[in-house]
Amino acid sequence: MSYRIEPRLPVTAEVRRIASVEIDAALDDLSVSRTAPETGLHACRKKIKKLRALFRLVQSGDEAFCRAENMRYRDISRSLAGAREDTALIETVDRLVKTFPGQTAGGKLDAVRAALVSRRSLKAREGTGREDTIDAAVNAFEQGRLALANMDLPDEPQAAADMLADGARKAMRRARRALKAAAKDGRMEDFHELRKAVKSHWQHVLLLHRFWPAPVRRRRKALETLGDRLGDLNDVFVLQGLIATEPGELGPKEQIALLLRLLKRSEKSLRKECLRKANNLFGDAPKPRAGKIAGRYRAGVSDVGDGPAHV
Repeated sequence: MSYRIEPRLPVTAEVRRIASVEIDAALDDLSVSRTAPETGLHACRKKIKKLRALFRLVQSGDEAFCRAENMRYRDISRSLAGAREDTALIETVDRLVKTFPGQTAGGKLDAVRAALVSRRSLKAREGTGREDTIDAAVNAFEQGRLALANMDLPDEPQAAADMLADGARKAMRRARRALKAAAKDGRMEDFHELRKAVKSHWQHVLLLHRFWPAPVRRRRKALETLGDRLGDLNDVFVLQGLIATEPGELGPKEQIALLLRLLKRSEKSLRKECLRKANNLFGDAPKPRAGKIAGRYRAGVSDVGDGPAHV
């Protein structure tokens, strides 16, 4: 079954269905993670993002329940973080080599990359308690599945439409606030907040695909691209921070100096690109779009085609 809310069915049943599907998939990922931790845990955390976005979307329908579930899955995600972040730093070096072939030719960042690979391997070998962490996550997911029976959302069409529109509007407002902060102050945490807001809004567009105003597919693609670029920027920030705290652990001074220069150039380019793309997506007030979502839901629209409008 798809990660989409069907307006012709009761919204409570749809939210339970979608949450159950994602919980099942996350449990499968955790099973994989026992032998392939990086692959399984990364996939599991993606499912968690989808669950958290789902509960944010319907939060106004049952504030206490949705807040509690959001915290549940936030805590699970934090417990599983680690291996993927180490791999992301290696991928950042690979992107720099691809983006700046002239400056990195001849293996000028090879020692840095090897140090990051060694660092990841060492942390993996020292990763005591992983089985206990996975077992705890499995238990938390099972508790989350049981908790779905206590969710109390409004199924009356008008109330359900208002709830979904409210969740979508709040996510867009969050993204607009984050965009303004990133454009004004440009701090790492501002772009990190923008990234989280974009990811949540992207999931909402998927959930509301049946009745999101056209052109929905174009908006989904633009959000996915922006999320990827913000992820790249976040990896740049993290690697810069690692160099600041562990400069002697990542290779010879000349390679670290080159790495810092290229990271700065990449950061500047990514900042401009992310702000431009985000402004295209969130430059307009969200209220009119949210109103259309509510109207289309009430009308029971199940398939919205794309049209020649802006994203």
